[in-house]
Amino acid sequence: MMIALHYVRSVIFIVQMYLAMLVAGAVFLPWAVVSRQGAYSAVRFYSRYVRWSLRLICGLQSEVRGTVPTGEVVIASKHQSFLDIIMIVSVVDRPKFIMKNSLRYMPILGWYALRIGCVSVRRGHRAEAIHAMMDAVHDGNAPAGQLIIFPQGTRVAPGAVLPYKVGALVIYEETGQSCVPVAANVGLFWPRQGMLRRPGLAIIEFLAPIPPGLDRARFRATLEQVIESRSNALMLEGGFAANELSAIDRGA
Repeated sequence: MMIALHYVRSVIFIVQMYLAMLVAGAVFLPWAVVSRQGAYSAVRFYSRYVRWSLRLICGLQSEVRGTVPTGEVVIASKHQSFLDIIMIVSVVDRPKFIMKNSLRYMPILGWYALRIGCVSVRRGHRAEAIHAMMDAVHDGNAPAGQLIIFPQGTRVAPGAVLPYKVGALVIYEETGQSCVPVAANVGLFWPRQGMLRRPGLAIIEFLAPIPPGLDRARFRATLEQVIESRSNALMLEGGFAANELSAIDRGA
């Protein structure tokens, strides 16, 4: 009975979430067209609304821990679902993402993503993607801000093991900027697939910055260790045992 009720609430949440995207996109559009600040305000407002409505409708609270980075910095985040994106965008002042190319064609979302300076790359074209990322990073027309990347390249189910890709290493080297790792447990409550949004406490945590100048091997090892160890700790805090994680991701 409780699972059925959670599904009903989840469907209501999802429907109103996309309706709210339409409304917010339309309301902020005139400002966003004439000023990039309007686009930043739109995505931040929408992200905060999603977090609020998620708590109200589904009983899923969200908490951001650690020091939110400002200025020119690379943010390398654990990516388990759309919720970690929402939470990051709700608190950083000038977010921009490395995103898959297909997202640029999505109504509203795609236009606003490009307006705030997100960079689209074609998945499966590794060399081309890296060149595109670096061209965008070095492009003088790209807006300053926090460049957010997902070092594993895609959404990863809680408990799953996926290697850290070379893109994050290249961006870290080429920008010469500090890298702020982000841990998360959000996939326990908002899985990468399925509609069920479980009540609980979803957390992302900004961790201590990794200073510039490390070689690739040391940077990769440091980044993976801090993100994975802290994400595992947050998932344990979420109350889920290791043998439950795969079932959660399947939406069971």
